[in-house]
Amino acid sequence: MLYGFPTLPSGVARLAAVSKQLGPAGLSLLVDHPDQLPSVYKIKELSGNLPQLCIKIDMGYSRAGVPPQSQVTSQLISDVLQAEEIGAAVFHGLYTHAGQSYYGNDRASAVDLLRQELEALLVTAELVRSSTPREKLILSVGATPTTTSIRNLLVQESTLTTDEQTAIAALKGTIHEIKSKDCEVELHAGVYPVLDVQQLATHALSSPMLGWSDLAMTILAEVAGIYPGRGEGGRSEALIAAGSLALGHEPCKAYPGWGIVSPWNITDAQFPKAGPEDHEGWQVGRISQEHGILTWNGDRAPLPLVIGQKVRIFPNHACVAGACFDWYLVFDSDKSGSENRIVDVWPRWRGW
Repeated sequence: MLYGFPTLPSGVARLAAVSKQLGPAGLSLLVDHPDQLPSVYKIKELSGNLPQLCIKIDMGYSRAGVPPQSQVTSQLISDVLQAEEIGAAVFHGLYTHAGQSYYGNDRASAVDLLRQELEALLVTAELVRSSTPREKLILSVGATPTTTSIRNLLVQESTLTTDEQTAIAALKGTIHEIKSKDCEVELHAGVYPVLDVQQLATHALSSPMLGWSDLAMTILAEVAGIYPGRGEGGRSEALIAAGSLALGHEPCKAYPGWGIVSPWNITDAQFPKAGPEDHEGWQVGRISQEHGILTWNGDRAPLPLVIGQKVRIFPNHACVAGACFDWYLVFDSDKSGSENRIVDVWPRWRGW
């Protein structure tokens, strides 16, 4: 397990307990400042297991991490190597996250940001190698749009634009150089296992490689009120019993709403044929703590809803929305005839 936040003193007891349960090589930690290392030493002392350390590199997102090819990075590498030498930790690799990829709009930009992630770690790996000869170093990269974009390497070149071909060729060149330096690439998943509306909005992959049917998480909500003629242009609006505490409060750059209603359980509704920026149908247009207001987007008449009807909503950001719940009800949409049968219940690890 990788604890995806720089190691902090208040987390020592809990992280030591996790390390104890997972056993040797079970826990990886991020560091981006030498003063975090005493917490690492304490985790090792309490758990009896060596934490695996990844140095967090900032490649332009300015959230956490040290900049590549800087004096502070060289010093941190030295300190982490010393921690390894005294038997307090294992230097596992380098880690970065291009959070700015969420603002991309096409495949070429997502692929190029993946290349930039890898190159930021590659030049930092050179600093490590200049300090000590060692076995393979793990280069861990990937905000979800950049992780998703790796599949573009499988696309036939004839279907790609010139910009996409250029970006993919540059990425392949970087990967080749990484292999020549005896490093390993790791793509960390983020929200990749479930996906969400924001991922569709980046267009890191084109349809049919990524579409609405690939979004695994929806929020079940109940229609509580119908308001004919109240909306823009005299359209109806509806109230659902799901607000920011159920859906999260993350905007999406592609449209001004807070979630998009799935066609499930709505007569004559179909899966959208376009991205969220061109979606026609019911959306969560306004939101407060407990209330969501469904508004209709599109030229045709709104599809009817009734009070008590259950709807399912694709959240903008599955990470935030998923943290609102204690469990997930799991079904298998590939099982014809029983697509809505719950086959498992997953407890959620949550809290702060």
